[in-house]
Amino acid sequence: MTHTDYSRTGPPPSPWVGMVLLAGVTLLLTGGFEVIEGVVMLVRDDLAQATADALAIPVNFTFWGWVQLIFGTVSVLAGIGVLYGKFWARIIAIVIGMFSAFSNMVMLPAYPFWCAIIIALNVLCIYAVAAHGREIRA
Repeated sequence: MTHTDYSRTGPPPSPWVGMVLLAGVTLLLTGGFEVIEGVVMLVRDDLAQATADALAIPVNFTFWGWVQLIFGTVSVLAGIGVLYGKFWARIIAIVIGMFSAFSNMVMLPAYPFWCAIIIALNVLCIYAVAAHGREIRA
């Protein structure tokens, strides 16, 4: 029976790798939340706590539903890529995190608690991926 050594060549990963993994999983979760939020806005726009006129950018909820649905889908795909250690996924994760945080700031009057949670998670993901994303390898 032979023994194969699968040791890594190079320095050991820092403890921040866990933070990047958390960012990948958080991207999956926030993307899933945004997909759900987008579907809810498309199907039941009467559930919002404010009218479309009270939003920072006054457009109807159907438009924001599609925006949330698209951002959520791209966020889920970027989260999968971050977990696999792909460079393109880190770039997309930072960009989609910025756009997602902005879109949730616009929607803050309609869904205050929900949007505040999504914004906080996006900021956490942006920091972890930007500062320590290169430390993760598939």
